Amino acid sequence: MKNVHKIEIKFDGEKWEKCLDNTFKKHNKDIKIDGFRKGSAPKEIFIKKMGIESLYPDAVDEAINIAYKEILEKNKDIFPVIEPQVDVTGINEKEVNFTITIISKPEVKLDSYKDLGVKKEKVKVTKEEINHEIEELREQLAEVVVKEGAKVSNGDTVVIDFDGYVDGKALDGGKGENYPLEIGSHTFIPGFEEGLIGHSSNEEVTLELTFPENYVENLKGKNVTFKVKIHEIKTKVLPEVNEDFYADLGLDNVKTVEEFNSEVEKTIKERKEHEADDKFVEDLLSKAADKLEVEINPEIIDSEVHLIMENYERNLKAQGLDLQHYFEITHTTHEDLHKQLEPEAIKRLKYRYVIEYIKDNEKIDFKKSEVDKKVKEVAENYGISVEELIKAYGGIEVFKYDMCMQKALEILRENNK
Repeated sequence: MKNVHKIEIKFDGEKWEKCLDNTFKKHNKDIKIDGFRKGSAPKEIFIKKMGIESLYPDAVDEAINIAYKEILEKNKDIFPVIEPQVDVTGINEKEVNFTITIISKPEVKLDSYKDLGVKKEKVKVTKEEINHEIEELREQLAEVVVKEGAKVSNGDTVVIDFDGYVDGKALDGGKGENYPLEIGSHTFIPGFEEGLIGHSSNEEVTLELTFPENYVENLKGKNVTFKVKIHEIKTKVLPEVNEDFYADLGLDNVKTVEEFNSEVEKTIKERKEHEADDKFVEDLLSKAADKLEVEINPEIIDSEVHLIMENYERNLKAQGLDLQHYFEITHTTHEDLHKQLEPEAIKRLKYRYVIEYIKDNEKIDFKKSEVDKKVKEVAENYGISVEELIKAYGGIEVFKYDMCMQKALEILRENNK
């Protein structure tokens, strides 16, 4: 492929000797050799004791870094898009030979990104949507009160102690005290929440259940006994729709039902407009990507997949899970997830190439003063310093790149109204 640059490198003579010498100086600081103070042994003695081979790994790393920098300085038309691949083909005390393979952005051709025949969806707000939104707001401000002398119903919150047993032994992680559980939330395995319906406060309940087949490997399909003590039953009391309710929502200027409905309608419309715009851009990028002519290297796809997987893993950790646990629950492997994410990676790459094509074709750029102004504006919106924002982005050039890409998306929208 044209965007694969394979460069053979040879370091010998003074260049290789300098890499070895720098590595020796670094290693020698931490080595104590008999007859010498720590870090003071001559290079010849160090090599006799530790072997010249002990210097090779770090010396090769230094040589690779020097060579890579020189390649990019001499070849201004090469823009690496993933980490280079390095293969050491030969090494001894006199020289090192290696190959650096650099993959730059593939060649992209796009017939047109204008008049793609995509229309933005017109937004409407129905009476049913307004009513649903109001009920959601009432749910958010609902007061939870104790149900005296009542039985557990769906939607109630029960405060319970529970102990789980499998094969007569206490279940690891299957114990809880004063645990608040909303009935109908499906937090526990099937049958647990349903088994508490109809029971009263201070009642003890024994539940004979079975773990589902898609549960963790060591428990799926196994019988489990839960001993549950119900301490308290609570229920939600929804607020009345009145001026106090409007005030609790921060709508101090709203006094009537009509005014409130109008505010709710406005909120829904703004949200739907935002969603419609997101879908419009997605549809435009999808249509443009279909017209894109590009051959994407497997290595670039693989790199993009790993970026998605890293984000996937971060989201799992936020839920108290990790990839290994996910694989156990879903009966999949790292390779399965990698293959599953490849289509998404290819889509993301094509969308990026479409936007970059527009950026380059429209010659989008920003002056330093414009970038500085925008950085300051965004930093103020987030309530952080300019330095913190730039660090979060990974540098001012990345921020500028993002500005250019956003401008390209604006142009895409404008040319498809």
